[in-house]
Amino acid sequence: MRRSTGRRRAVRDALWRMAAGAQARAVREGEVTALELVDSHLERIAEVNPRVNAVTATLADRAREAAARTDRRRAAGEVLGPLAGVPFTVKESTPVEGVPTTFGVERFRDLLAPADALPVARLRAAGAVPVGHSNMPTLVLAGMHTRSELFGDTVNPWDPARTPGGSSGGDGVAVATGMAALGLGNDSGGSVRIPAQFCGVAALKPTSGRFPADRRVIGPDDPGPASQFLVTDGPLARSVDDLRLAYEVLAGPDLRDPLAMPVPAYGEPLPGPVKVAVVTDPGGHGVHPAVRAAVETAAAALRDAGYDVREVPDVPRLDEALDAYGRITATEFAPAWPVVRGLLGKGGDRYIAMAMERTPPATAGELVALMGTWLGIRRSWAEFLDGYPLLLGPVFTEPPVEPGLESRDRAGRDRVATAMRLCTVTSFVGVPAVAVPTGVTDGLPCGVQIVGRAFREDLCLAAARAVEERLGVLTPVDPRQEARAGAAPLRVPAAHAGRSTET
Repeated sequence: MRRSTGRRRAVRDALWRMAAGAQARAVREGEVTALELVDSHLERIAEVNPRVNAVTATLADRAREAAARTDRRRAAGEVLGPLAGVPFTVKESTPVEGVPTTFGVERFRDLLAPADALPVARLRAAGAVPVGHSNMPTLVLAGMHTRSELFGDTVNPWDPARTPGGSSGGDGVAVATGMAALGLGNDSGGSVRIPAQFCGVAALKPTSGRFPADRRVIGPDDPGPASQFLVTDGPLARSVDDLRLAYEVLAGPDLRDPLAMPVPAYGEPLPGPVKVAVVTDPGGHGVHPAVRAAVETAAAALRDAGYDVREVPDVPRLDEALDAYGRITATEFAPAWPVVRGLLGKGGDRYIAMAMERTPPATAGELVALMGTWLGIRRSWAEFLDGYPLLLGPVFTEPPVEPGLESRDRAGRDRVATAMRLCTVTSFVGVPAVAVPTGVTDGLPCGVQIVGRAFREDLCLAAARAVEERLGVLTPVDPRQEARAGAAPLRVPAAHAGRSTET
């Protein structure tokens, strides 16, 4: 029997609200078609994206073709993958075959990707369907706020006067509003975890070397070692179970990435209650009461779940790690800065320019010493996590801030850099972390991150799920139209909102 128009619309509305795992299960079991699932999300994008400007290119025709292939495979009796039909977005810096990888830069508007990036290919192989590219700061370098030269500002659906975070802010907003079940971002100091906290979703930053990647996106040459080691691809989702599905698909070595390790996705169970160190104010630089309360709430949830939760004085060598991170990256980045500054454009260069002015490149001898410091800090963290397999702390030590604060002046930049300090140091050390929501305070989402030993994402995911089971899931949400504090909402450039790459 054919469904009525009203019934079909109701089904499609229900589909985009479902978790990714439930969506894939419904497709595999024939409850819905992959095409219905994709159409549900495309309709949601058409409805919501003009208000938030998170999806920069809608891949409608390609997505429908991929969904139709999935439906034909099911009809032929083939076994479908764990993410069959699940729609996902892809950050503008990550190649999708045949689609421009713009980095949010006008000059790269027509930079067609010859092939899928490794994580995109893995998600496709598991049955997932890319439905769009997502916004980010210009070249990933213009700041924490998701604003690009080519596509403009992305709007936080909880409050237009607050940033959605970045640099994977487009994916955070797309997932939070139901335009995609999964987002594929990347993180070198909080870029999936900060949007997760600010948008009320979950995110995984894996161990360096857990997910393979090929960073040769612009040109044939490999970027430097800091860019290779610090940047990790990472999924965003509305639930921890969905993060786990994406993790299982994305993990594993590939010959195109010599840094990717053949380590099992799941380690041996730990004896007794797992110890969790709690650090509410890393480095003692201050923490907002709402963020402190979020960490305390998550700690109580973990205690209730049977974890051995203990407050500890601090994390190892935080300020030393932040200084080394800044000096190593500035040194690697300095030769390219004149060209990059031109690409960032007027105003877009302020965030990096302030950092470069403060942190001059190291000499050869200084760089050698810094590399030794880097290894020593990693050793200190390994020893710390040997005693406490998990660490609970803030993602960002303030609630979501106003858009562009970090590029406004030096005080704003320092404030944002200080607030994201635990993200920065854990990226520098290369350990995994899961960001998970804890609730809503004053109308804005709150969250924490759970950090683990290298290659023990499984421990982080299990603990984050325990928090989620006790505190709930916050999204999907409909975008709020007015700023909460009376500030003017950001303007969404109508020429770009919902742009399609297809004719």
